[in-house]
Amino acid sequence: MNQLSFFSAEAVPPAVSDLSGLLAAQGQVSAAAGRARVSVVVDASWRADAVAELIEETGLAAEITRSDEGSPLVRTASVPELAALAAQWTKGAVKAVPVGWIPDSRALRAWVLAAGRSEGEGDRFVLGLDPHAPDTHPVLAQSLMRAGIAPTLIGTRGAGPGLRIVGHKRLMRLVENIGQAPDRQEAREAWPQV
Repeated sequence: MNQLSFFSAEAVPPAVSDLSGLLAAQGQVSAAAGRARVSVVVDASWRADAVAELIEETGLAAEITRSDEGSPLVRTASVPELAALAAQWTKGAVKAVPVGWIPDSRALRAWVLAAGRSEGEGDRFVLGLDPHAPDTHPVLAQSLMRAGIAPTLIGTRGAGPGLRIVGHKRLMRLVENIGQAPDRQEAREAWPQV
């Protein structure tokens, strides 16, 4: 049995700010007239279900649909509760990481749910980045370092840009923060292994 970390996503109450982890990944935010919507296209239905559950835990409604390319798309309604998050994560019309942002455990969990993938024999894990927002990549690497998990920025070959986490100690720190994988075989296979 795994012991629950005091800082684990499962020990911290849900908040709208948890959705910042979706924006660290390939998530998008759109705002107008004091309201905003967060949406994220994911590569598997288990991810869509888990992201929708995380959104609903924050008190917002989640909708699962399909992108134009046929991939699962999870989104919130356009609501005033997300306006502050949208303002923090945009500079003009472009996605930008807030100055000094450090992902907490629930934001890290959202990031892993949306874009985390095991690599190799389980000794490496990658947090996916938004290929359409390359200016965010080095800033997110610094944010993850400030959270105590030193990553390596990897390029766009293969599965896309990401932050690679290597080493037992770093992976253990990540797992302690994000908690247990959703109860689906695909999720357990994608989850960081320590």
